Amino acid sequence: MHPNPAFRQTPQELNLLFARARGFGTLALNGAAGPLISHIPFVLSGDGRHAAFHLVRSNPIARALAEGARDAVLAISGPQGYVSPDWYGSEDQVPTWNYVAVHLRGPVELLPQEGLRAHLDALSARFEADLAPKLPWTADKMTEGAMERMMRQIVPARLTIAQIDSTWKLGQNKPETARLGAADGIEAAGLSPEAATLAALMRATDPA
Repeated sequence: MHPNPAFRQTPQELNLLFARARGFGTLALNGAAGPLISHIPFVLSGDGRHAAFHLVRSNPIARALAEGARDAVLAISGPQGYVSPDWYGSEDQVPTWNYVAVHLRGPVELLPQEGLRAHLDALSARFEADLAPKLPWTADKMTEGAMERMMRQIVPARLTIAQIDSTWKLGQNKPETARLGAADGIEAAGLSPEAATLAALMRATDPA
């Protein structure tokens, strides 16, 4: 997380809204031989207190959690992009990188296998909803026994959210004209699929 307070003023409800909308992050925790990392889709509980996900049984994180709960961080990345000093329209500027990131911290634990099907149904329903008006896919479309066979290979898990950290680095520390100029430059360059989203956030944000 960037230490500048100007980038860390986003209300927690907006951080959770961002995390819920993204639904994909990087889970990291300490293992016996060093850091363990896994990239996972997840779904937040309605009250925003938990992030539910699943892991392949052979995943080193799943094996570590079999020994008990571990403190972890789930890092969710958002739109990001390089900022050229030329776009600010003023002298003595340097290159930087604007981005959005939210970290959810807390203990992670495995859950009883009996709850796996409900979790998987909720996870697929969450992302199928984004594809409307397409009719949602459901596990009922699978042949008998196929879902059960696949479910034996994965385990459900949950992170209890004890702390939320975020950085919304959108040029809040720059004059408005410089920030808007950088937003125009990022969108025009189009270096990433989410360049327009990042530019829109920069235009909407309040200066420090």
